[in-house]
Amino acid sequence: MIRLLQLLVIAFLVGGLSVLSINFYVHSFSAKYIVTMDKPLPQTDAILVLGAYFNPNTGKPSDMLGDRLETAYEVYTKNPDTKIIVSGDHGRKEYDEVNGMKDYLMAKGVPDEHIFMDHAGFSTYESMYRAKEIFQVQSLIVVTQDYHLYRAIFDSRKMGIESYGVIADRRYYYGMNYYKLREVAARNKDFLYALVKPEPTFLGEPIPVWSNGQLTNDR
Repeated sequence: MIRLLQLLVIAFLVGGLSVLSINFYVHSFSAKYIVTMDKPLPQTDAILVLGAYFNPNTGKPSDMLGDRLETAYEVYTKNPDTKIIVSGDHGRKEYDEVNGMKDYLMAKGVPDEHIFMDHAGFSTYESMYRAKEIFQVQSLIVVTQDYHLYRAIFDSRKMGIESYGVIADRRYYYGMNYYKLREVAARNKDFLYALVKPEPTFLGEPIPVWSNGQLTNDR
């Protein structure tokens, strides 16, 4: 019994060390690709905004998503010829992140044809896989909160996309300790995904970002 307990403790310590090591690796791999808007931004094929909760009753984004969209708009104003990909969950009729995101950006003056909707961006990994395969991007500026951005850059770079990140934090977000803890597990999951590259839930015909964003409209 004592021997068994010793083995369990060793296994727990080794497993915990592996989880923390991968978490650190993903963070350090991506940190050098985070850029700020006080300096010239890299020229890329598109700006990718990762989805978050969009309230279907009020028609408004959550604070976290709203800040991502505001930040993406600021990035867009630096180069208005750049296309924007809004990637999120539109897996069922009654919940639609991407049309809400597109409406928000169009209300700020971004042309319809400049905004491409990824209706099947069900996870960060799937958003990056689809950015490469469906939207044919070679380079991206990714916009999301700091805690999430390292994994997003890691996923996209492991897909062969030259990606950079802009941090969208503009306030304190309720539940951040939970998000950060969950992110440790998510980084480990995506580290493994980057090795085996499973296909996303949905693929489809290519819609290159140098075409017209209206091709992704569904209403």
